[in-house]
Amino acid sequence: MAPYKVAVLGPIPRDHITTHRGEVIERYGCATHTAIVLTKLLGSDGEVFPVSHVRKVDEPPIKKLLEEYSNMNLDHITSDADQGDVIILKFVDQNNRLEKQTGFMNPIVPEDMKDLLDCDAFVCVPITDYEVPLQTLEYIKENSQGVIIFDAHGPTNTLTTLGDRLIKFWIDRDMWLPYIDVLKMNLEESKCCWFNKEYDLEDLKPFDDESTDHLPAFAEHALNHGIKSLIITLDSRGGVVFFKKNGQVEEQYVSSVKVDTVVDTTGCGDSFAGGLGFGLLGNRDDYIRAAKFANAMGAQRTQGRTFEVFKSREETEKMIIDNYGSL
Repeated sequence: MAPYKVAVLGPIPRDHITTHRGEVIERYGCATHTAIVLTKLLGSDGEVFPVSHVRKVDEPPIKKLLEEYSNMNLDHITSDADQGDVIILKFVDQNNRLEKQTGFMNPIVPEDMKDLLDCDAFVCVPITDYEVPLQTLEYIKENSQGVIIFDAHGPTNTLTTLGDRLIKFWIDRDMWLPYIDVLKMNLEESKCCWFNKEYDLEDLKPFDDESTDHLPAFAEHALNHGIKSLIITLDSRGGVVFFKKNGQVEEQYVSSVKVDTVVDTTGCGDSFAGGLGFGLLGNRDDYIRAAKFANAMGAQRTQGRTFEVFKSREETEKMIIDNYGSL
């Protein structure tokens, strides 16, 4: 069997992070987590192709950071427009943060993907609504057999002219669903995807973060409109996976991979997406297996401030077996 090829679509922002412990971290984030997770899990069995637009000042250090991974191809990280994301994150507790964005990547368009259509998987990790547009997903779907994994963090987040990053309803959701195979999001983002046709003013209020009552109806709708699986992350509680079996919607809870201490949660969602992409290679209908790999990589991300937290496939499989009893 030929080695796998996986494309990772998303920004590589310059992140300035203040953790919930008051520590300050500066690093390149988002798609770097996803791509490095995949390189570690694939090893000699595949190659990873990050697709991103960055600032000219950031291109050399980004490529220097990533060139140590021998199975990562950097040809599709470009700075032609000299635009890239710059993010300021301040955590108020372990999972919640305030965000500012002061630099903006130009979108990844079909032209960026024309040489990557033979990839086995496309892992899309936008963080803002313009970065991986619908026409790019349409182009991939119409010209490739690869599985498309998409993080709803992008279309449920937008920017103000003051640089504030705010969540928003994904109003045109149903236009996107036919072009996504596996849709991944957190609980708050799921509430941006399942909304009333009209609200009374008093109903427009902050989300109840703990409620999951809307998920079965949202999942059935999404699965009837084109996706193959919906995966909702629930922070330390793990996640819930929806898919169809014999025409009926199945719902399975997948517990988290437990860790003793959480050092930094930045990039957990992107790391989760990388594990998800790997878990679907050669097993694109085994969503529970994929969720186990995703949870393991998200847990690994919490264990330090550098990319050295990510383990090999063999180490990760042992972690999964120790936690779940089986892969």
